[in-house]
Amino acid sequence: MTVNIKVFNLYYPIRNLVFFITETILIFLSIFMASIIKIRIIDNHVFVWMDVLPRVGLITFVCILSLYYHDLYDFGGVYGYGELFIRLLQSLGITCLLLAGIYTLFPQLIIAEKVFMFALLLIVSFTLSWRLVYNWILKEEKFKEKILILGSDSFAHDIVKETKERKDTGFNILGILGESNPSSFTGSVPILGSTKDILPIAKRFPCERIVLALSEQRGNLPVSELLELKLRGKIIQDGVEFYEHLTGKIMIEKLRPSYFIFSSGFRISKFRQRVKRLLDICLSLIGLFLSMPICAIIAIAIKLDSKGPVLFKQERVGEGERPFILYKFRSMHINAEDRPVWAKENDPRVTRVGRVIRKMRIDEIPQMWNVLKGEMSFVGPRPERPYFVKMLKEQIPYYSQRHAVKPGITGWAQIRYRYGDSVEDAIEKLKYDLYYIKNMSILFDLAILFETSKVLLLRKGAR
Repeated sequence: MTVNIKVFNLYYPIRNLVFFITETILIFLSIFMASIIKIRIIDNHVFVWMDVLPRVGLITFVCILSLYYHDLYDFGGVYGYGELFIRLLQSLGITCLLLAGIYTLFPQLIIAEKVFMFALLLIVSFTLSWRLVYNWILKEEKFKEKILILGSDSFAHDIVKETKERKDTGFNILGILGESNPSSFTGSVPILGSTKDILPIAKRFPCERIVLALSEQRGNLPVSELLELKLRGKIIQDGVEFYEHLTGKIMIEKLRPSYFIFSSGFRISKFRQRVKRLLDICLSLIGLFLSMPICAIIAIAIKLDSKGPVLFKQERVGEGERPFILYKFRSMHINAEDRPVWAKENDPRVTRVGRVIRKMRIDEIPQMWNVLKGEMSFVGPRPERPYFVKMLKEQIPYYSQRHAVKPGITGWAQIRYRYGDSVEDAIEKLKYDLYYIKNMSILFDLAILFETSKVLLLRKGAR
């Protein structure tokens, strides 16, 4: 049984995609039904399909977009009935505002007021009912794929932790089979026995998948038993791969150099580089042109707020570990630090204007000039300062591999993890960066840019 499907080089639970498609159809049908009832039944007019379908499609698209920006497609958490109802109403309110703006520009797309109000009533009824059913499905263990985990050390513990924390994985961990000392496992799942008992345990606890999370496979892996289970139809999956599909990051603690050599990913073709470069040039030119008015306002505000230049220049490490000068709007007082330090929450070095432009992420607009020059890309790992790169390379394995591609203004790590200010945070962000490099594609970049727009609007993670 396949639980996840790969879309844009990301793994999504199939049932989440089914949920999204079903909800889209329900919203479309709600508007369509309201149109038929008003036009055909109440007014007894001729129903012209080609007049109605574009209007219905527009409302459906805007509604889905609003639900997305209200985190209603973030399946990681299961909302209570009250919160779900409030979020849904907020989303539909934004839908009305967006449609009002669109109708002002394109009045030919306006739908009858009575149709729209009736459609909203149907959307609330159908969507709320469907989401309550789906929330129940997320909570029910019987709708999940049953798995066993071989291993009982920190590797297995991380897999259990990530699976339990994510309500939408579609996996139900029946238990673990430990190694030499399974009783030392402190996870929240039962210990069913040792690895050598895999056959009787798999028979006693029927499962669809067995995940290998052994600290050391040599001498501990029950090869013949796993082969027999494989031939019985069980899915045998390596723990590193399972963790990667589950979380969208790579577990660097368990990596060996052979992983990079033999993995199906980490292929950066010349064609993909050229297309990515063309996209970067187009976006940076458009972005710099459109942002000129706001840049002028920011420049004046910075000069009025504190002494110093408008632009802040700092050396960063780019592709191939080559240094380059990064540009930002200055958000700190001049000579604010004696030695390199990570930014902190409520950093006293930040100016009043700097606090605002950092929160809105518009201090990074000048980096589009770095993108235009070819030193950066719109999407990629964030460039670090040479001091931190040197320090982190000494402490974190495979840290240099993040410099295999151009650094980016935004990236997979930036949208999936909070602002980092420690070595531990750097390790977590590297896991996401390596996942991005392994799965690089233009569609993946576009998905990241789309998600970044939500992060910017909700102002998450900035300091």
